[in-house]
Amino acid sequence: MDKTDFVVRFAGEGGQGLLTSATMFAGAHTQFGYFTQTFATFPSQIIGGPTWMQARVSTSEIFSRGDELDVLVAFNQEAYDYHKDEVKEGGVIIYNSGEFQLENDPQGFGMPFDQLAKSTGNTRSANFVVMGALAHLVNIPQSIFEEFNKKRFTRGRPGDDELISANNQALSLGQQEAIKSGFVIGKLAPPIKPDYEQILVNGNEAICLGALAAGLQFYVGYPISPATTVLTWMQSNLLGSGKFAYQASSEIESITSVLGASFAGKKSMTATAGPGFSLMGEGLGLAWMAEIPLVVADIQRGGPATGLPTKTEQSDLFTVLTPAHGDVRLPVIAPGTVEECFDATIAAFNWAERYQGPVILLSEHVLSERQQNIRKPKLDEIQVEDRKVFSGSNGYHRYEGSTVSPMPIPGHAGSYVANGSEHDPMGDTTHLPIRHLQMTERRFNKLKLLDDGTYEARDSGSSIAIMPWGGSKGPAFEAYQRLIESGEDISWYYTMYLNPLPSKLLDEIKSKDLVIIPELNYQGQFSTVLRSHGVAAESITQYTGLPFRVSDLEKLIRDRIEVERKKTTI
Repeated sequence: MDKTDFVVRFAGEGGQGLLTSATMFAGAHTQFGYFTQTFATFPSQIIGGPTWMQARVSTSEIFSRGDELDVLVAFNQEAYDYHKDEVKEGGVIIYNSGEFQLENDPQGFGMPFDQLAKSTGNTRSANFVVMGALAHLVNIPQSIFEEFNKKRFTRGRPGDDELISANNQALSLGQQEAIKSGFVIGKLAPPIKPDYEQILVNGNEAICLGALAAGLQFYVGYPISPATTVLTWMQSNLLGSGKFAYQASSEIESITSVLGASFAGKKSMTATAGPGFSLMGEGLGLAWMAEIPLVVADIQRGGPATGLPTKTEQSDLFTVLTPAHGDVRLPVIAPGTVEECFDATIAAFNWAERYQGPVILLSEHVLSERQQNIRKPKLDEIQVEDRKVFSGSNGYHRYEGSTVSPMPIPGHAGSYVANGSEHDPMGDTTHLPIRHLQMTERRFNKLKLLDDGTYEARDSGSSIAIMPWGGSKGPAFEAYQRLIESGEDISWYYTMYLNPLPSKLLDEIKSKDLVIIPELNYQGQFSTVLRSHGVAAESITQYTGLPFRVSDLEKLIRDRIEVERKKTTI
């Protein structure tokens, strides 16, 4: 039977080209119609240090990076030693014999990546040598990579033809080395091409595309991993009349800049990671108090302090819900897939404009770097909410009543005082208890406008449910599918709208005896939040800096189900 799924890991040291190899391998298969997903992990230094990137190719939709490896491509000895045990039975290890030699490994064969590349006249074609070998192992037509090579490097530059020819020669050399090795894994089944157009993007790119689709006009940010690529993308693409992108000198400057721009009527956004978000707390409190719409994307990494700058975690939830002192509870939307990164960004801007305040887009490193082919968005079908602008006469009280009111724009009709102190309906500072009571209730009452969040439900009627959040959605869903296929009775729930939670979803999960929350943090943050709402929630936690393995998660959930069943039979 043909293989329907193929997982390859490229491992070595930063600067050896392995990230490029994995990206190109996934890109070529995407172009041909396969589903692909990548996962990368690397140290925080610019070059050097242990680095690896995994690419998964499938004939059907992919939800996780894949647990076991069909192929390990080891660029150095350290990579081989560290990753060889994750190669499945019947899998293959391709190692760079120009760097090190192996003896008596029945799963491995070597070829000199760089030497073979040099023989083509292009010393940088080592990744094509590797792809040629991989193509043979699973009987993939070399033409897939040749077509990708031609499309990728036809750039209208002198020397394009020579480069393409050298890369094609490298593909053939890699294939010849694999043929000599005698290794084969099996034939990869032909793709089942979807009936819609796709694009290959990573999570941060999807956030940027969503922001532009939502009408972003002003972006200021400070570079911090893993959010830096949002800033660099905006600097290259947020162009044209009325658009502005800029690198600030700090996260404090970033948040105050987007506050000022939104005060002036512009849709505004910044992006950061945990340490930078901490610096934005006071500015977010001002946005809440003055009722100024804006979006902050927090791309989570391991923490606290500097923590793990290039590893993934889901440990900022407590922080983003209440980043400022006093009574503040910010709206939070946490995408769980690359496609949801696009949708969640549009939703965040819509929420910000609707309730007139800051909204947190809570992504994470595992999504920021993950490349995945997603349905190409239909921009004409996107619903975008714009600002309600006051158009009457002077004497207008912006903060009158218990819900939102149109915003005056400075220089236009209506007086506008965006006050960080407690204020009266006009915006003037006041210390009267009755005014603080009125304004506090007004600010929290506006959150009721955000009860349009959607959710997924596969309610089997079981008293036990699994409900992941963020980037743990994919591994949790694969684990759930395995449990169902093995005869377990368990329900599934998921939403990217963490605050406020969809009211109907909350009603449903409150009826369960146990809601299991897989999440990448020590404290079980989301289950703590759910318990405050009266949900019988318990977390399965992991805090290694890596996402869940599906097999590990399946076992942990199964064990927890067994414990719950024993309780009910006693």
